[in-house]
Amino acid sequence: MWQNCFQNDPVKPLKNSGNESVAFFTGRDLLGLDLAPVTGLWKLASPRRILKRQLPGGHWRYPGKGEGCCLLASFQNLQTLVYQYGFDRRYPSIEQACEHIFSYQTAEGDIRGFIGNQYAPYYTGLVSTLLIQAGYADDPRIEKALAWLLSMRQGDGGWVIGSPGMLGIPLLTRARLNYLTSDPGAPVMNAFDKSKPSSHSGTGMVIRAFAAHPGYRNSPDALKAGMLLKERFFREDNYSSYKSDDHWVRFRFPFWWNNLLAALDSLSLMGMSPEDPDIKRALEWFVANQQADGLWKVSYSGIHKAPANSKTEEQRLWISLGVCRVFKRLHSPV
Repeated sequence: MWQNCFQNDPVKPLKNSGNESVAFFTGRDLLGLDLAPVTGLWKLASPRRILKRQLPGGHWRYPGKGEGCCLLASFQNLQTLVYQYGFDRRYPSIEQACEHIFSYQTAEGDIRGFIGNQYAPYYTGLVSTLLIQAGYADDPRIEKALAWLLSMRQGDGGWVIGSPGMLGIPLLTRARLNYLTSDPGAPVMNAFDKSKPSSHSGTGMVIRAFAAHPGYRNSPDALKAGMLLKERFFREDNYSSYKSDDHWVRFRFPFWWNNLLAALDSLSLMGMSPEDPDIKRALEWFVANQQADGLWKVSYSGIHKAPANSKTEEQRLWISLGVCRVFKRLHSPV
């Protein structure tokens, strides 16, 4: 059994955590229990509080930022509802939120607005993953977004973080960079230099969309990107953004920036083997770094410490659940 990989039982502390969502997903995803529908989680107080803050039109805003829409706040709240409480488009407020996020899709196919008016393949991948999870895998707008992502690959088959940071243009001043990435009226800097190597930070975020989509996760293009990603485990990035190898071992859930767990989650969905040398080395890292209570820490990074508080303890539960999902998926293939 996959649990035998660990010295300490990770399932018991998850099951007995007192967190209703974590306990539910532990029973369903790890123990294979025939539980009541996930819709039972939709009645919990925490997601109800999030939904209560949703504004007309389906969006959220950050406190103090005015009544206008904030794409990042909407994305973040929708992530929590979908990944931690199992919401999907069957719930009217979720469909409304997803449609609002789709309103940021350009005619080209990308989701734009996270860094001003600039291209951001990594965010388009991240948002597409969320929308697929929410029930939009068969939507033509997702097909359009994935086609755009494929068109934006570097020559090696991976992706960079986005413009205007890796475009092969002269070095930008801080003032110019701030203008380009924050002002919606700024010109679009879209001249990607495809001859440059990909970024594993960018590739790890984009590949999640392909891994989440049943029609794309085993495609040659996705598998090629997956091979690039695993070969970069524990190494520095090719670019300055998230360059340090410490970023591999700094975790969060729902997944956002690339890290070892998020990458393994994608690669396990794509059917990669636990006997692959790169995958095996990553799994061995998690075995070696399990804590005595059966769970994992939020950060093993020397440059990013995690404070000791209730939020960190809750994150440990979700991260540990993610580790267990990966091990079960890889060691108990269907």
